[in-house]
Amino acid sequence: MGQREMWRLMSRFNAFKRTNTILHHLRMSKHTDAAEEVLLEKKGCTGVITLNRPKFLNALTLNMIRQIYPQLKWEQDPETFLIIIKGAGGKAFCAGGDIRVISEAEKAKQKIAPVFFREEYMLNNAVGSCQKPYVALIHGITMGGGVGLSVHGQFRVATEKCLFAMPETAIGLFPDVGGGYFLPRLQGKLGYFLALTGFRLKGRDVYRAGIATHFVDSEKLAMLEEDLLALKSPSKENIASVLENYHTESKIDRDKSFILEEHMDKINSCFSANTVEEIIENLQQDGSSFALEQLKRGHDFHEGVRAVLIDKDQSPKWKPADLKEVTEEDLNNHFKSLGSSDLKF
Repeated sequence: MGQREMWRLMSRFNAFKRTNTILHHLRMSKHTDAAEEVLLEKKGCTGVITLNRPKFLNALTLNMIRQIYPQLKWEQDPETFLIIIKGAGGKAFCAGGDIRVISEAEKAKQKIAPVFFREEYMLNNAVGSCQKPYVALIHGITMGGGVGLSVHGQFRVATEKCLFAMPETAIGLFPDVGGGYFLPRLQGKLGYFLALTGFRLKGRDVYRAGIATHFVDSEKLAMLEEDLLALKSPSKENIASVLENYHTESKIDRDKSFILEEHMDKINSCFSANTVEEIIENLQQDGSSFALEQLKRGHDFHEGVRAVLIDKDQSPKWKPADLKEVTEEDLNNHFKSLGSSDLKF
């Protein structure tokens, strides 16, 4: 082999190496980015879960679910006495599931939705059945999937910057992540109202509604976490005592009444009907400005995501277009057994 041929061969080999090195770094970067969507730390006798997608308001991905779910086995560790979950970035605990990605994948014939929701609901159940004290610091936006990661735990700590909602109806989805369990258990018909309207609760009202168990000033949140981490082999009562002390000391909006207090009679009356059609009729007959404001609200999920999150035209074209067109068969189809795929807890 001549010198020129050797040089060409070595040049091609080096180019091949450079290409493979770049591809390797891209793969490693992608893997690292995915791995860092959730930070998992053991601090003393406490397991700390941090949702780490602040640029996306910590929206929940399938990868995040798959990291958090096995980590809840901390409850089986005799050296772990407490689990804390929080969001990075200061703007959101978790703004919900990353449904835009799910909807776009479905349109590309990638069946991600059944897998995502199945594993998300399994995670929600694991939170609800966790045997160790579970403290969710719901600071900032807490909606949909973020509610599922928090509301089923023993302790939910809201701050004045907490913004709670179950906005699923705006995208043609039902209030999932266990919404059918915790919403009806709120005072009166408040849960039905929140489910059907997507009404947003802020700050101390999240506590007053019964969604949060405690309220803490946001400037004290880091101190609260430090005090919880400083506990040695704490009992549930020890943890509750620390949370109660901070809750009692909080002064923000302490003297303000619940934002929906003056409307609770109307909510209890209008939303006590057995069907959505009857609820709408009740609101129309009531005729008050509050009642009329509540009236402004398969294909529907993707169409809702398109209208609200992708094209942002806020004009979804529902199928069917009117409640009167919804048949019993349509309803029954949503409750059909999945056979061996049914979730069993």
